[in-house]
Amino acid sequence: MTAEGSSPDEAVQPSLSRRGLFGLAAGVGAAGLALGAGAGSAAGVAIGRAGATEDAASVHPFFGTHQAGITTPMQDHLHFAAFDMMAGTGREDLRSLLQDWSYAAARMTQGLQVSATGAVGGSPEAPPDDTGEALGLPASGLTITIGLGPTLFETADGADRYGIFSLRPASLAKLPAFLGDDLIPESSNGDLCIQACADDPQVAVHAIRNLSRIAFGRARLRWSQLGFGKTSKTTAAQATPRNLFGFKDGTANILADDTVALADHVWVDAHDEHAWLAGGSYLVARKVAMLIETWDRVRLSEQQRIIGRDKSEGAPLSGGAEATAPDFRKKDAAGTPAIDHASHVRLAHPDLNGGVRILRRGYNYVDGNTGLGRLDAGLFFLSYQRSPEQFVTLQRALSTDLMNEYVRHIASGIWVIPPGAKNGSFVGAGLFS
Repeated sequence: MTAEGSSPDEAVQPSLSRRGLFGLAAGVGAAGLALGAGAGSAAGVAIGRAGATEDAASVHPFFGTHQAGITTPMQDHLHFAAFDMMAGTGREDLRSLLQDWSYAAARMTQGLQVSATGAVGGSPEAPPDDTGEALGLPASGLTITIGLGPTLFETADGADRYGIFSLRPASLAKLPAFLGDDLIPESSNGDLCIQACADDPQVAVHAIRNLSRIAFGRARLRWSQLGFGKTSKTTAAQATPRNLFGFKDGTANILADDTVALADHVWVDAHDEHAWLAGGSYLVARKVAMLIETWDRVRLSEQQRIIGRDKSEGAPLSGGAEATAPDFRKKDAAGTPAIDHASHVRLAHPDLNGGVRILRRGYNYVDGNTGLGRLDAGLFFLSYQRSPEQFVTLQRALSTDLMNEYVRHIASGIWVIPPGAKNGSFVGAGLFS
């Protein structure tokens, strides 16, 4: 979907007057982007290595029915960032920002620089368009996913800054308070968000760094988070990873080839919300601090009781292998439930939550040490769902989770994820049609 009255090429053309020295080449459009590294090399310097055919499998298209970075095979690294629009900006500023971000993202996800002139191809007397730290690196499976927060549609004081309040999804609202929340306001929420995932951390950081530069004068970085070591899987070919508590995480996650589950639990249907959101989703981000040193002193049997699974293979304590469905009715020789009633596995299971499922896409994080000399570490939880109510239902069900003694929720946010952009258009174009 393109903006009203705009051709596809016009829709992706960056607004140079607002971007100052960031001279993304206008008129390239979808055709130019489709040329891949060859086009970038001819006009400047491509990030991808010429002829590196072994990297082709790690290139994910930016354009498509759904945004990449949701069902895409989980990459190893994350750089997540939330932004606030600047005071005094208007509808055209928002539109041009989403255009410029989409243009640059479509290039970077192919292993190209943000513009044709890039890091070294422009005037030596002007700052380069691209910061250059990814020169020579392949695309590394980079995906860039863009989200829109509740405050973009309506501010806390009820202002409709960008004339899009009438298109606000009914389900998009700040998450309610949950038992045990200890949120840091400065590290929560945001008008916009970008999730950059890649198999090379420098490629992910490069993406956020350059998209932040492009936003200059229109949006400012509110907070960001680096993540490593995926804590879920989105394809059957991926092994179930482990979180920092040492347990396999995301065993029963929705997978990319489960089209029925995706339609039921992840993708917004045309009948759910406004037509512009069909094919989109909702993203919830939660930063969950883990009390690592306390957990490390817990005996193995207790750790397994808290989780409800065997630490070695990930099998439910009711028996079987990792993929075996938990049997919550089974009891041990003493008549005690094999899986504790307050275990994480039982409280989060769809059978006890009206069939609710979500697509998890989280990462571990370590932010150094706390003031007490302990690891400042935990889980950066990301989940995609057809409706925010799915997450709210599960989070409330976990209020009595045995694991709550060892975790603290310190940051939170929710964003609506528009559907993927068509070739020549941009993410969020439906808001301006």
